[in-house]
Amino acid sequence: MNQEITDFIDTLNEPWQSEIVTNLLETVHQAIPDVHERIQYKKPHFLKNGKYAAVISTSKTAVSFTIFNAVTLDLPEGVFNGPPERKTMKIHKGDTVDFEQLVTWVSHASAEL
Repeated sequence: MNQEITDFIDTLNEPWQSEIVTNLLETVHQAIPDVHERIQYKKPHFLKNGKYAAVISTSKTAVSFTIFNAVTLDLPEGVFNGPPERKTMKIHKGDTVDFEQLVTWVSHASAEL
């Protein structure tokens, strides 16, 4: 994890958001071992071979996680929103997240990048 990502986490006011973001970072690193991290538009972006693989963003009430190149993923109804090429899930305080399944989805989505 680079310093910009660490600084992003340190600016989060809600401990539950810090925990979710940290878990999402671990998820991305498990799915894409050679991932490139950067802050763009004040959000952590994750790239593989120069192409977007995932993005994390936060709001007052949620943490959003976007998976790019998601056209071939078999995602559950009602969990992800957005166009076929990028799907976003919103995680709220108290939500249960299957991070192992997220690793699988991110891995599959980024395999062709």
